[in-house]
Amino acid sequence: MIGKILTLALVFVIGFLSCMLISFMPFGQEMPFSLGSNSGTDAPGDWIGKDQIHVYDNAIVIDVNQASLSSYAASGSMKPVLDKDSNGIRIVPKSAESINVGDIITYEKANELIVHRVVDKGKDELGDWFVARGDNNNMDDGKIRFSEIKYVTIGILY
Repeated sequence: MIGKILTLALVFVIGFLSCMLISFMPFGQEMPFSLGSNSGTDAPGDWIGKDQIHVYDNAIVIDVNQASLSSYAASGSMKPVLDKDSNGIRIVPKSAESINVGDIITYEKANELIVHRVVDKGKDELGDWFVARGDNNNMDDGKIRFSEIKYVTIGILY
């Protein structure tokens, strides 16, 4: 008898929690599901608004001024987000304030272009600085100045 009561109570609690979860889901939006912990990687900022995306039967048009396409070397530092077969949409950032933690930037060091995610930012006596790291790297790249940042990746196509 007690087993049946506990089973009914458990079914009720699971049903109640399911209804509560569904009521908090944004209607019409896809929701990622995760049982694990957050990886600690911040998501990039929203650089493209819905009003800039136009979907047609035979094409998708994204209105972004002065955008360019990028391709990536097979370094593995940004897998699984970026790899040699990915195509990126990038822009030249207008200000240091427009770049946020989580954004993917391309910066130049020793005549090489490096594509990594911003993990920290701040200001010091020399101005704005950023710290970036590859998603698969354990070490930060050190301080990067705004003048070294060439692009911000605002979209990735696979």
